[in-house]
Amino acid sequence: MTTDLLGNPVSYGDRNAVAALDAAADKLLAYRADPFAEVEAILAAHPRFALAHCFRAGLIATATDRTLDGEMAKSLDAARALVWDANPRERGHIAALAAWASGDWAGAVELWGRILHDHPRDTMALQFAHVGDFFNGSSAMLRDRVAGVLPAFAGDVPRAGFVRGMYAFGLEETGDYETAERVGRASVAANPQDAWAVHAVAHALEMRGRAAEGIDWLASTESGWAPDNMFAYHNWWHLALCRLDREEIPQVLALYDTRIRPADSDVVLELIDATAMLWRLHARGVDVGNRFEQVAARWAARIEHGFYAFNDAHAAMAFVGAGRLDLARRQVATLRAAISGAGVNAGMSADAGLALAEGFLAFGEERYAACVEHLVDMRARAARFGGSHAQRDVVSWTLVEAALRAGQTGAARYFAAQRLAAKPQSPLNRAWALRAGEGIAAAA
Repeated sequence: MTTDLLGNPVSYGDRNAVAALDAAADKLLAYRADPFAEVEAILAAHPRFALAHCFRAGLIATATDRTLDGEMAKSLDAARALVWDANPRERGHIAALAAWASGDWAGAVELWGRILHDHPRDTMALQFAHVGDFFNGSSAMLRDRVAGVLPAFAGDVPRAGFVRGMYAFGLEETGDYETAERVGRASVAANPQDAWAVHAVAHALEMRGRAAEGIDWLASTESGWAPDNMFAYHNWWHLALCRLDREEIPQVLALYDTRIRPADSDVVLELIDATAMLWRLHARGVDVGNRFEQVAARWAARIEHGFYAFNDAHAAMAFVGAGRLDLARRQVATLRAAISGAGVNAGMSADAGLALAEGFLAFGEERYAACVEHLVDMRARAARFGGSHAQRDVVSWTLVEAALRAGQTGAARYFAAQRLAAKPQSPLNRAWALRAGEGIAAAA
């Protein structure tokens, strides 16, 4: 029996192949390009390497893109064909991926989690489970699942910094911003390439309204996370979010054009960030030119997938922003149909996705009072459709603007006061409060 870098058992006996998979896993932990190309090369030379097939399938699964279903099935079928030669750890990976492919994302995450009971240093299982918890909106498990393996990474164990970076994000998503910042900063100090830990600190700063510090943090760490990094677009998104909080609109648009979406990418996770930034600008009344049209064209190919409510709600935003209300209505219909489907997404669509898309559509149709009705209780339920607190803040963002446009002054004051309580120094929140007729001194 061969073992990997951290002593986990591997059924495949070629040590060079196992070392190559370790290298690909290290790249994925840092989000450096390109672990997919590396695992493709491994499998070309070692087609009976079950764990490499699982790694490839996990990469595809966590892209949350139904257009990749065929490639996902290809890897899963290849791994299943080798199941009788696989060890229990590897069979756990195959079972988790099979659950994911069936739409049972929650079950898949728990199966990866069970691997960690006996193999707490299986960072492949940990990372896929961590990302899965994020997609499922399982904030507590973003923290607690990582906490369960921390004792196995005490001291100078390889990859310990990456594990602590994941823990920092879990702490942030459960509201322990101070500890999240401290743990995240320590992780980045130990490993400047840890883009996920950089992002955890950016979240912790953003949630406390420390936009200027967020800008400084991302600038000071850029040399570690930006070059050749598949996650850089999201850290740039956080930088733009900080700029937007300070109402630095030209800088936000420049970041969008040169960093967040410098090319016409078809990658779903990149489409989400592009859409989310444009929607925030659009809701604030900023003219974004023809940028929405390009993004909407990419979403249009996925309009009937009904694959993940988080993606579908963002697609609805893009269609509304592009003025394609016909497509936005089709997206709403897709979400309505998804409710009667199978898997985790049916519940996500019912609990949050449909109402959110209907709210965004109502905003686009200038039915602002209806938008408020769709979104008013969504902030308490939005976690049901995944993402982070920062991403889901788009709900509050849209809600306060819709209330203002609907002439619902009392509601607008109420929503603006909530935002000010969380971030009393935010120029953006102060502007909303002033528009609602709420004095800054009274709200601060």
